[in-house]
Amino acid sequence: MGSWKHCLFSVSLITALIFVFVYNNKLWEEKCFLKASLYNASLLAETCHQIVKGKAFYSTDNALKTSLSESACYEYMVQSHYITETLSEEEAEFPLAYTVTIHKDFGTFERLFRAIYMPQNVYCIHVDKKATAEFKDAVEQLLSCFPNAFLASKMEPVVYGGISRLQADLNCIKDLLATAIPWKYAINTCGQDFPLKTNKEIVQYLKGFKGKNITPGVLPPNHAIGRTKYVHQEILHKQNSYMLKTTQLKTSPPHNMTIYFGTAYVALTREFANFVLQDQQALDLLSWSKDTYSPDEHFWVTLNRIPGVPGSMPNASWTGDLRAIKWIDMENKHGGCHGETFIPHLETILLVGVGMKATTYMAFVSMGMET
Repeated sequence: MGSWKHCLFSVSLITALIFVFVYNNKLWEEKCFLKASLYNASLLAETCHQIVKGKAFYSTDNALKTSLSESACYEYMVQSHYITETLSEEEAEFPLAYTVTIHKDFGTFERLFRAIYMPQNVYCIHVDKKATAEFKDAVEQLLSCFPNAFLASKMEPVVYGGISRLQADLNCIKDLLATAIPWKYAINTCGQDFPLKTNKEIVQYLKGFKGKNITPGVLPPNHAIGRTKYVHQEILHKQNSYMLKTTQLKTSPPHNMTIYFGTAYVALTREFANFVLQDQQALDLLSWSKDTYSPDEHFWVTLNRIPGVPGSMPNASWTGDLRAIKWIDMENKHGGCHGETFIPHLETILLVGVGMKATTYMAFVSMGMET
């Protein structure tokens, strides 16, 4: 009998201790959350107070906390002003998928991710296999706070202008198709992009295409013909990776395809994404493209010009151009990147970016060097 009472007492004590632990832990979490909320409220109050007094107000603290080591996920998300609830029924019914290919500048990536993040969407982040361990760890730690964001299952050592850049997007698209989120369009970005429109505006823009892929492009201009006419090789070095052009001529494109030239940044339907990964025409074009220069600038647009392909636009030309691009080697003409930039036809632009070759616009803006 004594043994039974002792057992009951032990169970009761353990239950009580568990309850106290959980309760106190919940209070501590709520305290941290409340602290972050109060901080934001006090910052807003101070801003309003200064404005009423006719003064300009500049916060000495960066609202975007770039270190998760000192705060838990929920506190970080509150202080960094992440959107954690779907803002409209229209957006809930039209989730998007994003691929983000990055290799450096964690703070820049973090700002891009926060700007495009929505809880109903899904995000695949491809980190260059050559990136530093510190960079990879920082990205992984950030993504651990978001159930709908993840690292690509396979990383490529990306060479600018090489097949590895296209393969990085394909790796992510494959991962995105394996998720349970029924996304409607996949949008590829790089770490130097930034959105110019809200998620809802992007959704409304994409819905206007009624299931068509957006792969702006035309027949290759003279300066681009050599990219697929001659064999190119990826030269991978620890310090400097680059593309080497040879004098060897390429074979003819598979299936008698007409090669088009266009933007590497596209918006693809789910059906087209499946086609790209499974159809023999797409697989053969990918194989043929492995020794071309910048195959991501002909791969998507060429496939999307084939009649009968899911969501194809055979006569699209530059229809649906998603990005504005500020080419770094043309800064003497456009004046570089500043706080304010005139972007023509802004109503149709979603992103803007800056790269070795250019800055991108699609509801996005690029802010640095591409991989």
